[in-house]
Amino acid sequence: MKTVVPFISAASDGERQAWRDVLPAALEEVAEVKPFEALTEEERLAAKVAIVANPDPAEVAALPALVWVQSLWAGVERLCADLPENGPRIVRLTDPQMAETMSEAVLAWTLYLHRDMPRYRLQQEKKIWQDHVLKLPQERTIGVLGLGKLGAAAALRLKTNGFDVAGWSRSEKVLEGISCFHGEDGLAAILNRSDIIVLLMPLTVETKGLIGEKALQHCKKGAALINFARGPILDAKALIAALDRGDLSHAVLDVFNEEPLPQSDPLWGHESVTVLPHISAPTITTTASRIVARNIGRYFETGTVPESVDRKRGY
Repeated sequence: MKTVVPFISAASDGERQAWRDVLPAALEEVAEVKPFEALTEEERLAAKVAIVANPDPAEVAALPALVWVQSLWAGVERLCADLPENGPRIVRLTDPQMAETMSEAVLAWTLYLHRDMPRYRLQQEKKIWQDHVLKLPQERTIGVLGLGKLGAAAALRLKTNGFDVAGWSRSEKVLEGISCFHGEDGLAAILNRSDIIVLLMPLTVETKGLIGEKALQHCKKGAALINFARGPILDAKALIAALDRGDLSHAVLDVFNEEPLPQSDPLWGHESVTVLPHISAPTITTTASRIVARNIGRYFETGTVPESVDRKRGY
């Protein structure tokens, strides 16, 4: 008889169904995946590991023997906030495909800004036929804030495509061919020199609100910003004020404090803002489910829990 692994999710109906379609097949040699609501009392009490995607904390707490949870998302700040510190260990999804997908998105939207597409879009609306001087990629400095796996992959892809790339992290890091900065002084320095700023750091106590009025004052005049990290890292009111003053030229935003973005939010109608529906690096269910199966299979064979989140750091 196969071991039962609960699947707990309060994500959208479409996302839950997508995982329900792929997880059982991926884990069929390892375990039986069952939705939380389908568990028997015996299965609920025996579960040692659960697969989660935006789970209801009460349902996680209803599994008293739980040792660890496998998140289907790379971001785990919600889990860290909702689950007790002495609760199950949290394993975030680390899928090499996600770094590739994110680096592609960073390159695509950097090119969108580099080639002045927001300006040409506005010109079309006003029926203005006018070209503008095109800079070479090496004449643009792209500042990547956050040099974890996603940020490092994005920085290197931008470099390969000819851009002058700088990177920032909280602690000192080294990336070949990338000018690296760290700490508070390093943040001011990279903002001051970057034509396009890309946010890719995790949301932690230290990064919440990090890019606010003070940080934006350090930005190079006319710089553009891309937020592919988490909404609360960026102060939206301070951003709008900087755009309205002309201190920043444009912002591409894929993440927000509240998602979906409320219809009443002023970001929707701001001519210097491109709103995306959190699509920069969606999880690819086929590759991710294989990683989940490998992690859980190894645990059942050897008792080894994959590398888990440092609850103090939040990632």
